[in-house]
Amino acid sequence: MEWIFLVLYGTMTVVLASNLASLAAGRRREGRRFGGLLSVLIPARNEERNLARLLPSLLAQTGIDFEVIVYDDASDDGTAGVVSRAGDSRVRLLRGHGPPQGWVGKVYALYQASREARGDVFLFLDADTVLRGPGALARIAARFAALPPPALLTALPWFRGGAPLLVSLVPYTFLTNLPLYAATRWGGRLVAAMNGQCWMIGRGDYLAHEPHLEHRHEVLEDIRIGQFLAGRGVRPRFADLRDELEVWMYRDTREAWRGFRKNAYLLLGGHVLPFTLVFCLFVLTYLLAPFWSPLWLAWAVGTKTVADRYCRFPLWVSLAAPATFVLWAGLLLDSAWSHALGRVEWKGRIVARR
Repeated sequence: MEWIFLVLYGTMTVVLASNLASLAAGRRREGRRFGGLLSVLIPARNEERNLARLLPSLLAQTGIDFEVIVYDDASDDGTAGVVSRAGDSRVRLLRGHGPPQGWVGKVYALYQASREARGDVFLFLDADTVLRGPGALARIAARFAALPPPALLTALPWFRGGAPLLVSLVPYTFLTNLPLYAATRWGGRLVAAMNGQCWMIGRGDYLAHEPHLEHRHEVLEDIRIGQFLAGRGVRPRFADLRDELEVWMYRDTREAWRGFRKNAYLLLGGHVLPFTLVFCLFVLTYLLAPFWSPLWLAWAVGTKTVADRYCRFPLWVSLAAPATFVLWAGLLLDSAWSHALGRVEWKGRIVARR
C-alpha cells in the first residue's frame, strides 16, 4: 500500500505546486485596458441578503463601462425590492415565474439575462459574490482582455462566510487535482473545469455556442459548460482573483451541507459506477492513508495547509483537516442517497429527480 500512497500524494503535491506557480505568474502578467461595455449577469432566487452586499460593491466600480442585469427567478423574499432600490440606470431587473419544463432555474435565469445583455463581454456572477474595491471590475476585465481569443476567464476567488470546514475542500480539491497549465495549453473537455461563481466570455463566443441553451437541464452547469466550451476550443483559464472578488457561499454548516448535497454526487460522475470508483479513491487517499501512518497524515494535513494558506482560510481549518475529510465522506454518501431517492432540494425546488 505504501507505494500507492506515495504515488497519490506525490502527484497531488506536484499538481499543487504547479498550480500555485501558474496562478502567481498570472497575477504578475500585465492586463490590457478593457474599452467596451461589460454586461454583468446575475441569477437571483431569494437573494435579498446577498444582493444587499453585491450591488453596492458593483455600483462603486470605476474605470469601466458596465451594465448589471439581475434575473429574479420567482423569489418570495425581498430580492426584487433590493434591486429596485439600487436607484441606478445601469441596473436592470428582469422578473421570472420559474423555469419552464426541462430547465434548471439558474441556467434559465442566465440564458434569459443573456438575451437582454448589450455588452461586448458577458460576466456571469453569482449573487453571493462581492467586488473588493472600486477598481476590481476593471482589473478583472483587463485580465480577460489580455487573453488570446477565443477567451474564457474564470476565477479562484476569496472564499468567505460560514462552514469553512466544508467549503475549504472545494479550492483544495481544485488546486491538488486539476493541472491548470496542462488544461489551458493542451486540455480538452476531459480536464476542463470552470467556476460558475464568476466567468467571463466574449459576446460573440457566447452566442456562437449558446452554452446555457445546450445545458438547460444541468444542475452542475458550470462544470458541464466548461467542458463543453473547451471541446469547442474555448478553454477556461483560471485567474487568481482573491484581491478582486469574495464569495460568501453559505451562512452555516447546515446550509452548506444542503448546497453541496445537490452537487457532490454529480461531481463524482453522477452514476453508480463512476461514483463508487471515485468515492473509493477518496476514502483511500483522505481516510485510509492518513490513518495508516503518521507520514501520510502529515502529508495530507500539510498539502491542505498550503492550499488553505493560499486561499486565506484560518489555521484552525487546516489543523482540522481530518475532520473535513470525514465530513466530506459522509456528505458524498448523503448526496448519492438523496439523488437515488430523487429528493435533492434547493431553495424550495426539487432540482434533481431520480
